[in-house]
Amino acid sequence: MNAPAPAATTFAWGYGLATIAGDGTVLDTWYPTPRLGRLSDATEPWVVPAELEEGQGPDARRNVHTEVVTVEIDLTTPPQTTSDAYLRLHLLSHLLVAPNTINLDGIFAHLPIVVFTNAGPVSPADFDRLRPTLQRHGISAHGIDKFPRLLDYVSPERVRIADASRVRLGAHLAPGTTVMHEGFVNFNAGTLGTSMVEGRISQGVVVGDGSDVGGGASIMGTLSGGGTQRVAIGERALLGANSGVGISIGDDTVVEAGLYVTAGTKVVLVGAPPKADGTTPTTKAVALSGVPNLLFRRNSVSGAVEVLSRTGSGVTLNATLHA
Repeated sequence: MNAPAPAATTFAWGYGLATIAGDGTVLDTWYPTPRLGRLSDATEPWVVPAELEEGQGPDARRNVHTEVVTVEIDLTTPPQTTSDAYLRLHLLSHLLVAPNTINLDGIFAHLPIVVFTNAGPVSPADFDRLRPTLQRHGISAHGIDKFPRLLDYVSPERVRIADASRVRLGAHLAPGTTVMHEGFVNFNAGTLGTSMVEGRISQGVVVGDGSDVGGGASIMGTLSGGGTQRVAIGERALLGANSGVGISIGDDTVVEAGLYVTAGTKVVLVGAPPKADGTTPTTKAVALSGVPNLLFRRNSVSGAVEVLSRTGSGVTLNATLHA
């Protein structure tokens, strides 16, 4: 699996437009053109984009004001502010850094819970009081969360997203990716090439070029349950509909529809030399994490989870759908 190389620099910067609530809370920050490197080392004289200058000012409807900020951060240290956290999410979604290559420790503490509306963020403390005014102005909420929708801040190049609410800012979507209506992509996760996403890509998970995450399929992340293993899906891999994995899946590997394979799942090694007692050997699935050219399936008679070697390329995506 060919992952993007991590950034050569440990710094990043950007001009942003911060939304600040009446009580002084920074609700979000939008960076139209984030950059890697030091602001002081920029080879061209950067000026604040006109759209940011023009976007400054109060919005009494939402009890906020917006102002231009200049932020420079060290990507090896944890986020320090809300504007810092939003810059890191933008770097991921602008494909300037790959998932799991920058420090996101403690990012939740710097992302306030926000009511995201079609006119921009509103503080939850103000929303109910402002609801009649907001409704008169045609402003409605589409979510209350710490993470906004990707498409409200970034328009990924040559990417299709059927339902904007299913992809968070901080998702890394390579050109050629299609995220269907039931697909979901979390922050610090995503695709490294042309991919079909009809299931869930959890935080920290990357999916290789040419792979298909089938309808209702789920890839375990590390945000819940105390898990620490980061899962990756190889190239040309297929996760069948309603399947799931808690281990990395190698190139050209297939997981049968409806089968959930966790690290501790006992799998029968079909085709392996028998043990001394004549039985077929078994192993925990984690021992096969990342191994290419495998087929994981459930024996429809015995119910046992089996794995066997397969040859040739894995799934072939419909080129027309990903053009």
